[in-house]
Amino acid sequence: MSNLSNLPNIGVELEKQLAAVGITTVVELKSIGSREAWLRIYQQDPSACFMRLCALEGAIQGIRWHNLDRETKDSLKEFYHKHKQ
Repeated sequence: MSNLSNLPNIGVELEKQLAAVGITTVVELKSIGSREAWLRIYQQDPSACFMRLCALEGAIQGIRWHNLDRETKDSLKEFYHKHKQ
């Protein structure tokens, strides 16, 4: 596929999901951002969870999602709950 799987947190399945929503490069993912990428995935896969959103943000930052700072996690959690139905 692409080099997305070279990023932290991006395995084969998440890379496939990203490709399915038109995100195939690291540049595209960084340009679109974790929130928009997650929303696109969520539209196709309603089981997209909070950890997937964190995984995308961690990938963009180049870190494991577990290491995201508290402020970022709180912001992502607020976004997640706002959009998750």
